[in-house]
Amino acid sequence: MGLLLKEGIDLDLIKTALIAFFSIGFLIVLINYLSILKKRLPNYSLQLAGLIGNTSFLGIPIALALLPTSTINFTIGFDLGTTLFAWIFGPFFLQEKTDSNINLNFKELLKAILNSPASRGIVGVLIAYLFGLESVLGKYLWIPARLVIFLAIVVVGTRLGIITNSKTKFFNLDKGIKYSIILKLFIFPLIIFFISKILGFNTIETSSVVLQAGTPSAVSTILMAEAYKTNQKIAATILFTTTLISIITIPILSNLIKFSQ
Repeated sequence: MGLLLKEGIDLDLIKTALIAFFSIGFLIVLINYLSILKKRLPNYSLQLAGLIGNTSFLGIPIALALLPTSTINFTIGFDLGTTLFAWIFGPFFLQEKTDSNINLNFKELLKAILNSPASRGIVGVLIAYLFGLESVLGKYLWIPARLVIFLAIVVVGTRLGIITNSKTKFFNLDKGIKYSIILKLFIFPLIIFFISKILGFNTIETSSVVLQAGTPSAVSTILMAEAYKTNQKIAATILFTTTLISIITIPILSNLIKFSQ
């Protein structure tokens, strides 16, 4: 909320939210339509882990560390689009058809969407604008906003610590997991790069969305896998390995974008 009040909500936020939402949706459809891709990513757990990134708790801190704050709407917009897709479609992909309860699921999905940092921030900003408090709140929330973003990294580290205490063998990767990791850290950022160039984004704007696309797999993929008892080990393995590998790939992506201009 503090970050959005500082920069304001504009069309850039809406545009990048749509880019994230529809690019993930298109790739899910493409993977399940083409048999050559379906064989490599045979289930939705692998597909979601390869496309849903940790934009909320890792992507935004990375963007603040590497990019000007003027790009925050691009960053938050991409996070919002990713979050909406994950919580609207993820549970429906992962749940058992025989156990589906549409009313209950809709209620839980709405609750999950509203609990997203991006959604809460936007709602808070709209309320601030409604009462004419945007300038005052923007001034006082800027410092705690930065602090919360830095502490968000601790959340990621804590979750990884819990995972490493389990008995999962994280580096015993089958082909499906390997393809999911490649999709998340290399192919998806490359696709977003080409989309941003087609839309005429400048270097900084391109960096903001590509870095979000290149974030490691999201914690939400584990939460959904645990909730629906579907491929929990796969989700945990991909989260752990992509987070570890992204320490190398994210700086590489940042530099490649600069050199491509």
